[in-house]
Amino acid sequence: MVMLVQFSDVFPLKPSRYHEVTGAGAHSFASVCCGNTEGTAIWFVEGWVKEVVNPLGLQMHCDPHQVLIGKCNSPTDVLAATEDALRSGVVSLVIAELTTPLSLTSGRRLQLAAEAGGSTGLMIVSDGMGSNATQTRWHVAPVYSSDDSTHMQWSLNKNKTGTNGCWNVRWNETARRISVVSQHVERTAPSETLP
Repeated sequence: MVMLVQFSDVFPLKPSRYHEVTGAGAHSFASVCCGNTEGTAIWFVEGWVKEVVNPLGLQMHCDPHQVLIGKCNSPTDVLAATEDALRSGVVSLVIAELTTPLSLTSGRRLQLAAEAGGSTGLMIVSDGMGSNATQTRWHVAPVYSSDDSTHMQWSLNKNKTGTNGCWNVRWNETARRISVVSQHVERTAPSETLP
């Protein structure tokens, strides 16, 4: 019998590990992770990237004063800064937007740094750019709804400690946390029995 993974077993993200997220909702996922962490988060990007996260845009999910933005000169510098921040243990969450694929070696180095510092790492990557060394890999996409713009689908595509899963979630503004939304089930009328 296959045991299905429970949402609470995989989110919030496991500390002392690094994780990856892809998809159109990746930045929202990272923002929610900032709100789920105690202490300071740091978010690394390459300096040439024009669309940088605005800390005020994070205030729906977290205190923007708890998020530092670090601009780096190159993809190599982003990885080096991420590794140093994870290893230091000074910040609770280290987020990095990566524009080049992660090698297995880079992924292992990030994993070792997260373990050494006790911090959680989250790499925002494009599809197919992740490393097999990651603890979990998520794909996040908006679920379009006329009455609620916070619905998202979080798919766990890689999980080193169990099975994968998929959940529709929404941001609960009152509780300031992610809530799993029940799947809509289409019911059909019972078929008529023949005599």
